[in-house]
Parts: sequence; structure tokens; C-alpha cells
Amino acid sequence: MVRVFSEFDQFYGSHYQYGLFQGKKLKQSPILVNRAKQWQTRRKHHFVTQTDRAIDLLKHYLPRMCDEIEGLAEALEWSFDQAVREFAGYYLEIGKSGCSIMTGDDYLVRNYDSHPSGYEGRYLFYYPSDGGYATIGASMQITGRIDGLNERGLAMGYNFTNRIGSGDGFICNMIGRIILESCATVTEAVDLLRDIPHRTSFSYVLIDQTGSSVVVEASPRSVAVRPANMCTNHFELLKEENRFRNDESLERLAQIKQHWHPKLKPQFAYQAFNHWQDGVFSNKYQVWSGTLHTSLYQPNALQAWFSHGANQRPVIFDLDKLLKGERVRVRKITGQLTGQTPFLNDLRWAGPN
Repeated sequence: MVRVFSEFDQFYGSHYQYGLFQGKKLKQSPILVNRAKQWQTRRKHHFVTQTDRAIDLLKHYLPRMCDEIEGLAEALEWSFDQAVREFAGYYLEIGKSGCSIMTGDDYLVRNYDSHPSGYEGRYLFYYPSDGGYATIGASMQITGRIDGLNERGLAMGYNFTNRIGSGDGFICNMIGRIILESCATVTEAVDLLRDIPHRTSFSYVLIDQTGSSVVVEASPRSVAVRPANMCTNHFELLKEENRFRNDESLERLAQIKQHWHPKLKPQFAYQAFNHWQDGVFSNKYQVWSGTLHTSLYQPNALQAWFSHGANQRPVIFDLDKLLKGERVRVRKITGQLTGQTPFLNDLRWAGPN
């Protein structure tokens, strides 16, 4: 077993100030050093040759993100171009992952499944003072979000489908950040997903305060929308975009169906995903499909639940209180995973094993 943790931060201010804040913390953290070690072995998959294009697209979809990247660059003493390559979320490759998501009466619950070696261990609340919605969620590649909830009650999570046939566009975590910070409803998020360029193929699961729940199947070539309450790692409409084998994804979906019913309470939905004996939580870390976190978001209650490891009580964050400026005493969310590999935020990190 290995002990893991996510640091929790809450920040109120402009995007530039937020970038400075994050950059100063990152200078004291092993995350970027460990990520550089990781990318040395797969640098051919990490490239941004069109920084001007990335900046233009960010200015169109989330203009203030450029200010955040500028703040990061200043704090880290990097050039702006280097910061864009690292943090813009455009035209990059990312590791494969599993993931399971279910929605119900005022909740979205998900297990984020991948390998610990690529996980940053940052859970963040940000209330921008210069425009955009306040959000809470888990980070990826610093500026992006794996899943989350915003102040308007829109919750979002995504599942990997395929990276074969990649195109020019944003990767999943930056798209997640743009959705949460700029969209108030499922309808607005669907419109964005139809318009924004996608690097690889992912399903985006959305639910808002009306109870509307959809899965958006998005690839570099096409976008399709279906009402749904469950999603794993295959498309049901854009089947031509699927990987050759989807047996494991189909098996996980069948397992989720055994738990779901329209009036399932959030606490039982969380347990179904987090208790290993219920069959959704995964310990398959060696094949990049182990559960790194379980999260649950409630659009109407405006609550976010988060944990690491199986059979854990979640830490619960109240967005109403956060929006009013109440300081949360939680600084670290801890847990245990099977195996020996910690997250990128850990000084013990030594790559996959």
C-alpha cells in the first residue's frame, strides 16, 4: 500500500493573481520536476508547435486563461511561450485512463481511473474576480480540470475513449476547465462541445440543476449527444471512434447498471463507486486503470465530495460557504492505494512501477 494525498487550495482573485499564486506554490512542490522526469521518456508525445494558434483559441473560449498562464510564467521564471506549451492544454498527448460515471437525482458520481504516476494531487476551489464562474474540482496539467462543479450548479466529468486519429485541438482537461468556468447549463456546455476543437476522443458527462443529464461523445471529427445516466470508456453513437476492444468498458457499464435506479440517494451512489466490494472501484493500477479518486457533485445542494482510496469517507465541501469566503480548514485529502507509486506531488515519486 502507498499513502497518497491531494492538497486543497481556495483562491479569490484575478486569473493573473491565481497564476502567480499557483506558480509560487509549484516552485516549492515536486510536481513539475517529477512531471519533467516523466515526460523525458515520452517527449515525442508532448508537443505544441502552434503556440500562436493555442493563444488565439484560448482568447476565444476562455480569454482570462492567458492571464493565468502569464502569472504562472512570471512566478516560475519561464518565458510565456514555455508556459503556453506546458499549461495551455492544446495539441498535447495524455496517458490513457479508465473511468466510470453515473448521474442521478441531484448528483454526478465518478471514479477517475489511471496510473498514480501522472496524477498531480491538487483539488482546487477558485473564485475569479475578473469574470467566469467559481469552480471546484481536481486539476490535471495544472490549469485543467478532471471533473468538477461550478457556482451555477453545472457538474462535469469525462471518460477517455480513444487517441488514435488525434486532431489539432484542446485536450480533455482544458475543455473541462472551459466548460466549468464559462457554462451555466447543460445546453450551454453542449453548444461549447460542438464548437470547440477536440484533440482526442472523450465522453463528457454533464448534469445541471434542472436534472438534465447527457453524455456528449466528442472526437476530432464529430460530436454526438445522448441523454444518459451512465458512461464508461466507449461511445454508443460514434461507434467508429471506439477502440478495437471494449470488453472491460462494457463489463464496467453492466456493473454500474446493477447499482443505478432513479431515486438512488447520493450517499449510496458514492458507496457503490467507492466500496471495492461493489465492483466499480478498481485496483488495476499497473494497467493504468486503478481508481485514483472518487468524486461526487450535487448541482442543487452545491456540494462536492472527494476521496482517495477504497472504502473512504469523503471530504465534503459546501460551495455556498466557499462562495461567501469561508475558509476551509482542510489542507490535505489523504488515502491509500495498492501498489508502491505515489502521486506526482510526492517527493518519493520515481515513475511507474
